[in-house]
Amino acid sequence: MSQSDIQVIRPWDRPFWQPAPGKGGVFSYLVLIHVLAVIGLVLFPLPGWKILGLALFVIGLGGFGTTVCYHRLLAHRTLKLNKFIEHFLIFWAIFNGSGAPPSWVAYHRLHHARTDTPEDISSPKQGGFWWAHLRWLYQSAPADRQKWCPELNRGIYKFWGYAETPVILMSLLFGIALGWRAFFWLGAIRLVYSLHMQCLVNSLTHLGHAEEGDSSMNLWWIGPLQLTAWGENWHKNHHSNAGSARLGQRWWQPDIGWYFIYALETMGLASNVKRPRTR
Repeated sequence: MSQSDIQVIRPWDRPFWQPAPGKGGVFSYLVLIHVLAVIGLVLFPLPGWKILGLALFVIGLGGFGTTVCYHRLLAHRTLKLNKFIEHFLIFWAIFNGSGAPPSWVAYHRLHHARTDTPEDISSPKQGGFWWAHLRWLYQSAPADRQKWCPELNRGIYKFWGYAETPVILMSLLFGIALGWRAFFWLGAIRLVYSLHMQCLVNSLTHLGHAEEGDSSMNLWWIGPLQLTAWGENWHKNHHSNAGSARLGQRWWQPDIGWYFIYALETMGLASNVKRPRTR
């Protein structure tokens, strides 16, 4: 195969509207929530305090599900959680649009193993900002779950893969019980917000100026925007010490996910918590 042929088949060279085989459903979902979010903001530009409070509460639960359960527990095994707490957080991570555990973890372990190389499916170094931010979700080939996370490709974790579609439909629609304003703000607008706050970790925090290899960097200012996922913005810390459950490694680096883990550990609901390596 010639170099020109290799260039043609790179996924980021496809038109942005063309999903990868098997990713049509992901593309349709992304289009749907963005269209509904725009309609909702036009019709109901302000949510009201009660709806806003409920939306933030749900975003918070989903944020803990993603940063504590998916990332620090399942992907990196930096702690153990009480099983009820673990699966409670998995539900809310899916409800928040993070997908099922096997696919999330497989993608993330692949990312760490191939950081910023052409095999890294979500690197801005290869496909640019928008590739890393959003396009890879529907234009990259699925990560091999059996290779990257075989322990999550069976049992209850596999069940969550089947449950993903019903849970996300519930997430999109449940607000209708409180009226149309709640339908849009608790559904599509919340999901779009959560999506982009998570995607900033792939895009913005990998725009460092490393000539070769890992380009991850810490960005303090996106932390407050990520709500309970605050801590993921210390991304250089994480890549430098992926075996630590704590991402904010200095007293002045707030890490709400770590505070939550510490509280669970104090209550006996988390154990084997890995601390940062001492220097």
